[in-house]
Amino acid sequence: MNNKIVFFGTHSYDRHAFTDINKSSNFNFELIYHRSFLDINNADETHGAVAVCIFVNDRADRAVLEKLKANGVQLLALRCAGFNNVDLQAAKELGIRVVRVPAYSPHAIAEHVVALILTLNRKTHRAYTRTRDGNFALHGLMGFDLYGKTAGVIGTGKIARVLIGILQGFGLKVLAYDVFEDKEYEKKSGIKYVTLDELYKNSDIISLNCPLTADNRYLINKDSIAKMKKGVMIINTGRGPLINSEDLVEALKSGQVGAAGLDVYEEEHDYFYQDRSDNIIEDDNLRSLMSLNNVLITSHQAFFTHEAMTNIVTTTLQNAKDFYDGKELVNEVKAQ
Repeated sequence: MNNKIVFFGTHSYDRHAFTDINKSSNFNFELIYHRSFLDINNADETHGAVAVCIFVNDRADRAVLEKLKANGVQLLALRCAGFNNVDLQAAKELGIRVVRVPAYSPHAIAEHVVALILTLNRKTHRAYTRTRDGNFALHGLMGFDLYGKTAGVIGTGKIARVLIGILQGFGLKVLAYDVFEDKEYEKKSGIKYVTLDELYKNSDIISLNCPLTADNRYLINKDSIAKMKKGVMIINTGRGPLINSEDLVEALKSGQVGAAGLDVYEEEHDYFYQDRSDNIIEDDNLRSLMSLNNVLITSHQAFFTHEAMTNIVTTTLQNAKDFYDGKELVNEVKAQ
């Protein structure tokens, strides 16, 4: 079995990190990098490889997986936690095993959530631009004390639990929702599990920290937004399709939603991780969001710290090594 891994959707930081750790930690794989995202048009670039490595905006639907299988691919290694871009049932039927990086740095993402909250609340991004132009006026920059407010956290996995600890440090009360409530964690942490409707009704800030599933697509829509406090702040570092972007735009315009911090976007595939500064943004909802001064968009960078990158690279390469060595794949993802 050859030791080639073909990567898609890579940037200079991916290539440097994987190349350095592959060598320094003696994984000794042959690493082939492609800048383009994996899709049906470039799947033939995997010919001769047993393992393929992809990221969040690569597409591994049935048609792509069938082509990978025909090329001899046996392992699909995701260098991320989410796997909603992979047809797991097709992978199972084709005999392609799928592994991921379940927890690279919950601190990185949780801290980015807080950065979005603080920036939107105290409007430091607007103040920075103003003062560089010599404008030291304060109008339009008023925020609110986080202390004593209520944060609603949807999903209480590893990232959310780090986030909750930080929010409690600011003096916020935390309401939480999870399909699987952890009563022991609830008692230990001092949070309160509530229904989604209760969370919507009582939260000043809502943070989405759950995976994307068939059941929660467009969890945030015009109906759920209508149940929220007027002026609520919504933060999404989970997956873009958790929010109906068109409904969010309308709610921001009406003032029902006071601010939104988005590290993900439902149609980000055509924009995020790319320099589109010389092009017209054709996505009407994205263009509308970018035009609003109470919206802060970052390009799926919540994970992007030195510590997280090291964990991503090491875990991804170890996943591949375990496969090649015939060991148990502790980070395998299987169809339900």
